[in-house]
Amino acid sequence: MPPDPDTDPRAQDPPVTTPETAATPQSTTGAAAPAAGPGRLGSLGPVGLVLAGGVSVQFGGALAVTLMPRAGALGVVALRLLVAAVVLLLVCRPRLRGHSRTDWGTVVVFGVTMAAMNGLFYQAVARIPLGPAVTLEVLGPLALSVLASRRAINVVWAALALAGVFLLGGGGFSDLDPTGAAFALGAGAMWAAYIVFSARTGRRFPQADGLALAMAVGAVLFLPLGIAESGTKLLDPVTLGLGAAVALLSSVLPYTLELLALRRLPASTFAILMSLEPAIAATAGFLILDQALSAAEAAAIALVVAASMGAVRTQVGPGRRKKAALESTGLEG
Repeated sequence: MPPDPDTDPRAQDPPVTTPETAATPQSTTGAAAPAAGPGRLGSLGPVGLVLAGGVSVQFGGALAVTLMPRAGALGVVALRLLVAAVVLLLVCRPRLRGHSRTDWGTVVVFGVTMAAMNGLFYQAVARIPLGPAVTLEVLGPLALSVLASRRAINVVWAALALAGVFLLGGGGFSDLDPTGAAFALGAGAMWAAYIVFSARTGRRFPQADGLALAMAVGAVLFLPLGIAESGTKLLDPVTLGLGAAVALLSSVLPYTLELLALRRLPASTFAILMSLEPAIAATAGFLILDQALSAAEAAAIALVVAASMGAVRTQVGPGRRKKAALESTGLEG
């Protein structure tokens, strides 16, 4: 018989923690985290986790652009999700029993959200450059930061970051392929949903178990699309190797880091930190795809960095301020 969710501690949600109350994320199993697992990653602090995840995902995205001529956009997404799911399932070995219907509903929606976010974004970068694609995509988290927070100062930081986002896009996006721009905006909406359901999944499952299960859901949903577009091209050894690298850089590492961060960071602050993504993407594009930065793009980077620093300073304060920020997101319970 599976354990009763109302009486068995393994089936209950882990407590919400903040940087002041816990150095590492709580586990519902009561067992210590593996020495090389999320426990050590958590020592970076929530802001460090978000930044490290951003660097990883954007350099992985630049690598994915170089892989698209070999496997197609849908094929790259299928490889990314499949490899990431296999790695996470082997490492985490998530427990399948003892979860409530709400737990499973949360993880399934999280998996669908990840699949949609990845699929829409890679359709975008197949049509428009990486920097503008991420610039449009980040509008989703920025909108979430304004809607989720009731504090006026967070609207100021979001507005500053939004100004940097549009400056990074050259002041407008009229020259971009409209279909690619629409895909990027759709990916942004899914990114906002990803933030919400990543936080909920992180509280309902120990360590990265929920992430592993959600990744498996996404892989199962997307694999038929990848096979339909790319077929046997996905079995090429070079393609498989590059796809595995993209999966590790763009899915396994950043999603794990962000899931840990969202256990200890209000969603509104996390969303504004996501405004750094266009700057990181521009750097990755310069180093890997040979896309140079203009003076306007450099100024945009300064704006989004200033907005992110302001969001972090707002987050660090008295305990009551942090509690209010958590309550404002609607994710505290």
